[in-house]
Amino acid sequence: MTKTITAALLGGLAGAAMAISAAGAAEPTRARIDALLPEFEQQVAAAMKAFSVPGVAIGIVHDDALIYAKGFGLRAQGKPDRVTADTVFQVGSTTKAFLGVTFAQAVDAGRLAWADRVVDRHPAFQLADPWVARDFRILDIAAQRSGLTPYVNDGLAMLGFDAATMIRAMRAAPQLGLFRSDFRYLNVPHLVGGEIVATVNGSANWFESLKASVLDPLGMTATSASPDAIMAAADHAIGHRLAEQPVAVPFHQAFPYALGPAGALNSTVPDMAKWLRLQLGRGHFGDKVVVSEDNLDVTWTPRVAINERSAYGVGWVISTTPRGRIIWHNGGTIGFGAHAGFLPDARTGIVVLTNLENGGMPDALAQWFYDRVLGNPTVDNIALGAEAARERYAAAKAEIESFVTGPLPAKAADLAGTYTSPILGSATVTRAEGGLRLVLEKTDAVIALAPNRDDPFLFQATLTPEGDYAGPAALSGGMPFTRVRFETDNAGRVATMRWLSPELPHSFDRSAAP
Repeated sequence: MTKTITAALLGGLAGAAMAISAAGAAEPTRARIDALLPEFEQQVAAAMKAFSVPGVAIGIVHDDALIYAKGFGLRAQGKPDRVTADTVFQVGSTTKAFLGVTFAQAVDAGRLAWADRVVDRHPAFQLADPWVARDFRILDIAAQRSGLTPYVNDGLAMLGFDAATMIRAMRAAPQLGLFRSDFRYLNVPHLVGGEIVATVNGSANWFESLKASVLDPLGMTATSASPDAIMAAADHAIGHRLAEQPVAVPFHQAFPYALGPAGALNSTVPDMAKWLRLQLGRGHFGDKVVVSEDNLDVTWTPRVAINERSAYGVGWVISTTPRGRIIWHNGGTIGFGAHAGFLPDARTGIVVLTNLENGGMPDALAQWFYDRVLGNPTVDNIALGAEAARERYAAAKAEIESFVTGPLPAKAADLAGTYTSPILGSATVTRAEGGLRLVLEKTDAVIALAPNRDDPFLFQATLTPEGDYAGPAALSGGMPFTRVRFETDNAGRVATMRWLSPELPHSFDRSAAP
């Protein structure tokens, strides 16, 4: 959900050198995997240190069985409770593949078709390009090939906007890439998909549908989709956001739970192992047929290229290596990182769950494991991943620091007033000590606008912990979420307030004075 897929690919997942022949490696055996475990555990320890991860739980599946399950480190930084194999973590965007399976089940049941137009099933789904909106199909919802700005409108959840508003806000996202040709990673369309699945199944919501059709048949009793549920679990990890040192963050509905099928699940190693067994069983789990092999295969089929080695399917990334395919997805929330993946031709899978915002450790450990099971060329995955994480952190810090704050401009009073967005509603701007204060009337979110030193019309927006927003503000760590520019009309009067983040492409027109 946070920007983990691209980071994983840049950091080397499925990126071993391609300079050897594609000759098949020996079929992996239990003995061969067991022989890897002592060195693998050394890699876990090295990765925890390199990435500053407080705790991790890992499971390995082979031949339809969970053959390894172990916890390492602490459930919360500075606290004595240890992670176990049964500790509950947020699993982030690994949730997306669950949505894909619920689509497949609905197709199996004749309630949906992959080629159904989304707008026919959910008329509120509209995009800036009406042709793309009309031709958007069920398959496209989770195939990440819309051509829209990556992660567009995710930040609205932190500002208190509901699912209906986030869906409606999709029409404000410009069509920058080619529909069905450009990989563009999104979360909000999954809300639409979840609502469609719930409707065709007669369920109250997507999670209730998922529970009935997947979680209960698989016995995934520890898997849930709310902050209350994870906090109620006796053995649950505390999330930590990335900083110079891990900083504990609270559980809150705003993220990831408000984004539902895009990343709301909480789970454990034993439960996620059952999920991988379903995949490796090609839709079978024990004596049950949970989903047909044909429609499960639709979710594994590449739909849009990410790079020369990897493509996105429906909730899965499909990566090609010299000696076999890897089907995988990672997850990143503000506090947790995850990886779930499998080798479809080698009857083997792995799940890695951590209680630190995903900086790349889950993917690095998984890649280490895949390469050695498959017999691919090997590299120091941990060192490469940690270096890539440091570079991303430094780049993000530099971007924030490039905005130099200054005194409130002399004509700040000219900026005060009420501004209205056709989607997000009214926003009231007033003067405050050292800056401006913006209140979103629909959600009561209060935003501090810090002035730029060099441009009197440019500000940086940060969510404040006022009212019901202490949790979201703590999740954000006080980081700004967009820059804001006030724009004038031809007469020189302030007429528009525009949010400049490509991920929040919203503008507010100034209301006429009464």
